[in-house]
Amino acid sequence: GGLGNAALATPKRKAPGFALLGTPGYEGDVVLELKTVADIALVGYPSAGKSSLIGAISAARPKIADYPFTTLHPNLGVVQVGDFRYTVADVPGLIEGASEGRGLGLEFLRHVERCSALLHVLDCATLEPGRDPISDLDVILAELGAYEVPEGQTPLLERPQFIALNKVDVPEARDLAELVRPDLEARGFRVFEISTVSHEGLRPLTFALGELVEKARAEAALETPPERVVIRPRGPKKGFTIRVEGGTYGNVYRIMGEKPVRWVQQTDFQNEEAVGYLADRLEKLGVEDELFRLGAVQGSTVVIGEGDSIVFDWEPTMTSAAELMSAPRGTDPRLAPNARRTTSERREQYYERMDAKAEARAEVETQRLAAYREDGE
Repeated sequence: GGLGNAALATPKRKAPGFALLGTPGYEGDVVLELKTVADIALVGYPSAGKSSLIGAISAARPKIADYPFTTLHPNLGVVQVGDFRYTVADVPGLIEGASEGRGLGLEFLRHVERCSALLHVLDCATLEPGRDPISDLDVILAELGAYEVPEGQTPLLERPQFIALNKVDVPEARDLAELVRPDLEARGFRVFEISTVSHEGLRPLTFALGELVEKARAEAALETPPERVVIRPRGPKKGFTIRVEGGTYGNVYRIMGEKPVRWVQQTDFQNEEAVGYLADRLEKLGVEDELFRLGAVQGSTVVIGEGDSIVFDWEPTMTSAAELMSAPRGTDPRLAPNARRTTSERREQYYERMDAKAEARAEVETQRLAAYREDGE
């Protein structure tokens, strides 16, 4: 938006007869997405049972089906067990190449950034060839390690991680879980055998996760927040630059800069007082001195901004130091007769022109009526 005339009042100009126009704004579509904020993120292959797990340990009711990528958007569930209360995020499944955008990988990984711990949900009853809990875990760890978190955050692989061997209610899955559990514990993971159908193993898992969250919260409270560094670009000291360009009828002086361009956009060129205000602002900014220094004279072509949006013949508003320096030796332009018309003189001449035009129109109308009467007779 612009400024009304009341905001432009000064001791000398108590009632301005103009206002500043608004400048062109930005128009476009912006998509904002809030990254999920949860204490625990459920990590695993599609159809590993993550949605079933969050539905079993919380009041959340996510969509559950027997095909991959059932979960397309993060689901949050609040777990209340004993004295622990924490949130768990069920996010889209992870596959090999997720860190490069395959599947819904990026959709998943960016929601894990704010979680303080990870729970790997491994499917022990999968019938897909070449898959088992160990190989699934290796793929997941590789993708987590390849994903770059924002600066200042803990890498995903350095956060606390538990493993849940799911679907042990199936006999073959229980046998497989008992087979791979020693290998996983040897790698430093705390392992839980669970079933989201029979709820086997869920209570010890939820208590262990609660203890993990409480520990993470206590450590986070002791951390000193990193210092926020704000770098602001430093603009040119003058606030503008003038580029001399060759033209058909002489040099063209192009004024560039955020302030001059914005001031032009705010000016109503149908209002003489507004144009004068623009000239005063440009003069105070030092534009006239710079034009004199570059060799501009009265009547030179001056352009403000790119293109030919604002083009005018320059008329200095005051005698500047640069003009004095460019005057012939032994002369002082300030002592020359001032041929510049005053405001009252310009106003008087304006009224005279308007009166002359009105008289001319009246005379033409009189002649037209006289000719009409003659034709009628």
